[in-house]
Amino acid sequence: MADIVRPMQAMDIDRVYELERTCFRTPWSRQSLKDELTNSIAHYLVFERDKRVIAYAGMWIIYDEAHITNVAVDPDFRRQGIAKRVMLCMMRTARLFDATQMTLEVRENNFGAQALYAQLDFEKAGVRKGYYTDTGEAAYIMWNSDIGLTLSKSNVSIG
Repeated sequence: MADIVRPMQAMDIDRVYELERTCFRTPWSRQSLKDELTNSIAHYLVFERDKRVIAYAGMWIIYDEAHITNVAVDPDFRRQGIAKRVMLCMMRTARLFDATQMTLEVRENNFGAQALYAQLDFEKAGVRKGYYTDTGEAAYIMWNSDIGLTLSKSNVSIG
């Protein structure tokens, strides 16, 4: 198996959009994903296995903060450590752009994602009630206040 994590490109939009529709109740539009390629604060990575995109993640970097916008893994490839690897790559990318901390929102009932983020030193810092309009579900706001420290503790291969 050849695994590669690389920046998202225009040629990836259709597959990333397919992952959006598979993984989320309210997916981003194809145009929104395409627009992120020219958004100066946006940084997106895709995870390829054998030349097929099976996961991706995006973030916006504003000053020293990285805000995760999307994380998706093809359901056929979940529970293999791919999301963790992608998140560590996002942290490494964020550090390249001088971000020191990272934040995200996660559904209150997405216990698997919450456990992953806790492994990556994210802590719950607040709640956005009714954040997810499709279900009325709340979002937990989670922060990692030192992504450099998380990366230094990681023994997961990132390259």
